[in-house]
Parts: sequence; C-alpha cells; structure tokens
Amino acid sequence: MNPTATAEVRLAALTDPEVREEQGLEERTLTDTPWNLVVWNDPVNLMSYVSYVFRSYFGYSQKKADKLMMEVHRKGRSIVAHGGRERMEQHVVAMHGYGLWATVERAGAGGKGQHG
Repeated sequence: MNPTATAEVRLAALTDPEVREEQGLEERTLTDTPWNLVVWNDPVNLMSYVSYVFRSYFGYSQKKADKLMMEVHRKGRSIVAHGGRERMEQHVVAMHGYGLWATVERAGAGGKGQHG
C-alpha cells in the first residue's frame, strides 16, 4: 500500500466506523508496528569495513559503529536501526549494496526492542 493510500485509510478509519471495523485490528497492527534492521555476521567483510559502513551510511559515531560491529561479530547479528517497515526495507537494500547481509524483522521478534 502506498503512503497516500495508507494515510487515506487511517483518516477514513478515524472518521467512519464501518471502515474502522472493515480494516480491523490486524491491519492497524501491521502498519503501526515498529521494525528492526538486522545486520548479520558473514565470513567475507572485515570488521573495520562493517564499522565504516555504519558510520558512513547511518552517520553513527565511531564508538557506536564499533559497538554495533562487535555485536555483529560476537553475537552473529545486531539491530542497527529501528523504525517503520518501509524505511527499514530501504536500509536493507542499502546494506546489500555495501555487500552486507541484512534483513528486517518486527521489533521484539529477536528478543530485542530498539537499538541503543
């Protein structure tokens, strides 16, 4: 659903009880649920390169980028960003462009909420 259509559905749901009932809780939950960008460990990229990507793409400080990179290295994954699904999917495409393995998950799916 495009952003304009989503906004129209939300506006209709606020003003029209039939639309609100028709859309149901499931639709509202999917659009309102926060999502995580997960970057996974791989045997190819150097740790310094992963930290560089986090600094250059996300604008993270050296300290934060290194912390996230070490989490990827030690735990096999790290939640690197948190927000709306569409934005997290854009980040996945960007991470793939840098050669990193990344996916999107619902917040809380991996036992974590927001990244620090």
